[in-house]
Amino acid sequence: MRMKRLGNSGLKVSVVGLGCNNFGMKIDQAATDAVVAKAIDLGITLFDTADVYGNKGGSETMLGKALGARRKDIVLATKFGLPMADGDLMKGGSRRYIMNAVDASLKRLGTDYIDLYQMHFPDPDTPIEETLAALDALVRSGKVRYIGSSNFAGWQLTEAWYIANERNLTKFVSAQNHYNLLDRKIEQELVPAAKAYGASILPYFPLASGMLTGKYRRGADLPNDGRLTQWGERGKSILSDANFDLVEKLTAFAEARGHSLLDLAIGWLASQPHVGSVIAGATKPEQVEQNVKAGAWELDAEELAEVSMMSFRF
Repeated sequence: MRMKRLGNSGLKVSVVGLGCNNFGMKIDQAATDAVVAKAIDLGITLFDTADVYGNKGGSETMLGKALGARRKDIVLATKFGLPMADGDLMKGGSRRYIMNAVDASLKRLGTDYIDLYQMHFPDPDTPIEETLAALDALVRSGKVRYIGSSNFAGWQLTEAWYIANERNLTKFVSAQNHYNLLDRKIEQELVPAAKAYGASILPYFPLASGMLTGKYRRGADLPNDGRLTQWGERGKSILSDANFDLVEKLTAFAEARGHSLLDLAIGWLASQPHVGSVIAGATKPEQVEQNVKAGAWELDAEELAEVSMMSFRF
């Protein structure tokens, strides 16, 4: 497994990470144990969850149990900020909430520190300097080692960097955002900001909710268990003729080189210098194996340029 440095930090992570949002939702503890064990055996070090995953707390709890003594062998990432219960006191980026949220996550995860603590979404009701000061205090206390953003716009990442720099606070080393070959919008503003201010991109939905796996075929019946099928109108917007046109071109490109569409979807992201680790979910050990295999494909400069030109459509 290739390793990459996360932003300007000294922390190194596997180029393919494991997204743990399925734990406690789609799979039980036994299946979680199998997925986590396979991921560690194959060299995955970055495990990404959130306090809200798994019906609010289930994913962290199951991941902590699955890791056990192997906790020391991985980079544990979780997130805070989305509502964990009704009311204004159970969400956001205030100092009060963050101090409570981190202790709750630590308890569920069964650990005394979090390697990468990420703000799940920006909080328009809390000044970012208050959030950053609280996160800096967690780093100084040892409860958190590094901090990251998630779903921030380019200007928000820039604002956070300047305030942290001005006040000598801990800076974000990562930016986790929606990013794949069908949706490259973050390259307009967020990616340049991340490059300028020393943060690595951590793409989520790298397979476009199944569209980049070959699961969906133009004109064919939609699979009943497919995420895009269950999303209704939102899913239909992704299952567009334009997207199918691109998927067919990408499939032909991959197959001409002895690879699958899934290989290309993950390999293209993993080959980008601004990407730290590709966050790919799995419900079965076999899916982990597929994702790791895909991440081993390092596209050369010519291949990267061709695929980037093919999928360019802001």
